[in-house]
Amino acid sequence: MARVKRAFTGEVSVVLCGAAGKGIQTIEHLLIRLLKREGYHVYANKEYESRVRGGSNSTELRVGAQRIGAFVDRIDLLVPLDREAVEHVRERLTARSVILGEKEVLGTDLPVVEVPLSKLAAQAGGAIYVNLVALGLLASLFGLNREEIMVWVGAFFERKGDEVARRNVEALVLGFDFGAALAGKGAVRIDIPRDPTTKGEMLLDGSEAVAYGALAGGCNFVCAYPMSPSTGVLAALARASNDFDVVVEQCEDEIAVVNMALGAWFAGARALATTSGGGFALMSEGLSLAGMTETPLVVHLAQRPGPATGLSTRTEQGDLNLALYAGHGEFPRVLYAPGTVEQAFTLSRKAFHIADAMQTQVVVLTDQYLVDSFTHIPWPDLGDGDPAPALVRTKADYKRYALTLDGLSPRGVPGFGEGLVTADSHEHDEEGHIIEDRELRVRMQDKRLSRHRLLMQRSVAPELIGDPDYRTLIVGWGSTLPVIAEALPLLKKKRLAFLHFSQVWPLHPESGTLLKKARRLITAEQNSTGQFAALLRQEYALDFHDYVLKYDGRPFSVEEMADRLEDAL
Repeated sequence: MARVKRAFTGEVSVVLCGAAGKGIQTIEHLLIRLLKREGYHVYANKEYESRVRGGSNSTELRVGAQRIGAFVDRIDLLVPLDREAVEHVRERLTARSVILGEKEVLGTDLPVVEVPLSKLAAQAGGAIYVNLVALGLLASLFGLNREEIMVWVGAFFERKGDEVARRNVEALVLGFDFGAALAGKGAVRIDIPRDPTTKGEMLLDGSEAVAYGALAGGCNFVCAYPMSPSTGVLAALARASNDFDVVVEQCEDEIAVVNMALGAWFAGARALATTSGGGFALMSEGLSLAGMTETPLVVHLAQRPGPATGLSTRTEQGDLNLALYAGHGEFPRVLYAPGTVEQAFTLSRKAFHIADAMQTQVVVLTDQYLVDSFTHIPWPDLGDGDPAPALVRTKADYKRYALTLDGLSPRGVPGFGEGLVTADSHEHDEEGHIIEDRELRVRMQDKRLSRHRLLMQRSVAPELIGDPDYRTLIVGWGSTLPVIAEALPLLKKKRLAFLHFSQVWPLHPESGTLLKKARRLITAEQNSTGQFAALLRQEYALDFHDYVLKYDGRPFSVEEMADRLEDAL
């Protein structure tokens, strides 16, 4: 039965592939939780087409003895659920890859370890159960406890009725028992050391990390118009709304979203607007309104390839310039670009504190790759609690836009005190009345812009990875962090380091010093023009010697990053 024999003792990359509607996400959802509970380090990422059914989608699960955080091209175990799956990922297969499936059904010339997925699914009640057969197969190969996963899966499906739950458990058991026999014959053996500390960690994807970070930052209002890949944040906050007393509103368009969020902040709430590039473009006028009224605002911008609809379910880092320059006129803002699921939590939380304290607009830039990445992280340390909201109880002589030395006027909200709280999109005096005075206009604009200095003082420093005595420096931002960090040791170069920016505006004061120390600069970005390199060149008069750019809608893999950096070096 089994002509291919492979043993995995340190790490394994498992890919499940099939058409939309085959239940691949169900396998991912269940298996990653089961593996984490058993002490495995896990990481998962998916790619999918913009269609409800059909096509070919895949999910990669990396399972290892050490913490994992990046996508790899390498496929160790492939479980194809339909005929098209093998061809969809064929370029990622190697001579050492093991395909678990039915050669006759797959119609491939590649070696296959025979697993009668469709026949076992038919025994359970039909083709619809093939995903649970695959789940049982993999659970068995990883040495999970049969009875425990039966209980887990039964509880997962019980909301669909006893009969559905029973059939899914039956399919699971059929796959599990076949996997046990397969392992017993030596076709595939997985013997990866386990780490009991993973059991107590927090398992979440990037969307949930943004959502929970927002909650930790005091978010109590979220509004959005659904748009991939940002919709997961709205869904996560909707699921948490009863437990955390969050108001969730789905608006008719993104113009309504930004204005509703501004209205919530004006009334004293802490609001999040979540969107993607096309929606953020519609928010530009609202951003300028926030700048003039000095109203805090937090926007989550999940990037995807453009222009226009582009590749709506793929990934890119193409919206940096959009976020940096959106809106008419000049006003300060903050741009965070988390590189990991953990940073997505911490920076989303920080976004609310900075927006509130600095009366400014904060954009959290993620992308499809990051929001759809699944992993476990240590429970965040929330310290001694959150700082109190930067609000004042207004007095009768309250001036919303009072000219101050630090550029921060006292922020009140209607009904909290005796004063009149104003918000006007026109230029205004200290009380908020419309003015045309040119001298006062200059003083008001200088006051608003002076907060840029305060924002720099509270900025997040870039992270240096590698040789501190570097001569060549790779520069990256956002979700490229774990990929470049894992690729760096593969290069085996001396005096080489990687500088990652999780805050891309305003730049930390140490940034110029770290960049200018290098004799050679290489940028690695997921866009076609090197937007972040252009920003650094503009700020520090730097020349980048090489550009490693990717903009086909797929993320960098560790292997591709290492190869392309090797070529650049």
